[in-house]
Amino acid sequence: MQRFILAIVAVLILGIYPVSPAQAGDPQPRVAKEFKVYPIGYVRKAEGRTTIVLDKKYQPALLGVDKLEHILVFWWFDRNDTPEKRAILQVHPGGNPKNPIRGVFATHSPVRPNLIAITRCKVLSVKENVIEIESIDAFADTAVLDIKN
Repeated sequence: MQRFILAIVAVLILGIYPVSPAQAGDPQPRVAKEFKVYPIGYVRKAEGRTTIVLDKKYQPALLGVDKLEHILVFWWFDRNDTPEKRAILQVHPGGNPKNPIRGVFATHSPVRPNLIAITRCKVLSVKENVIEIESIDAFADTAVLDIKN
């Protein structure tokens, strides 16, 4: 019964439709081939401070963030985007040739098929649409895609 209710919720609310077992194993599922993501804000660095400035329309989503010690910030490696770099699938971790080669999915490498990055950041304060964080390994003016606890 619970599965049935979850299936109804998935279809009616989330727009997720069940797939047959044959479709589930299909290496080419029938989903969008391309996705669009939009920045919710940008990393700012000035006067020794690092902040994430969100678009004002997302300010209500910050309710409770001031109570968190850390957040996960998802951002875009925008200054690393070339077809050649996206094609690199194996690297020496940390760019050090002494480290054995690994697949990019087993590293924190900035070269990867999709340039989504994630950094765990210590929250210092939240004021209106601005989160002050201790640091982030993104450049100033980098697009922020999402924030999670």
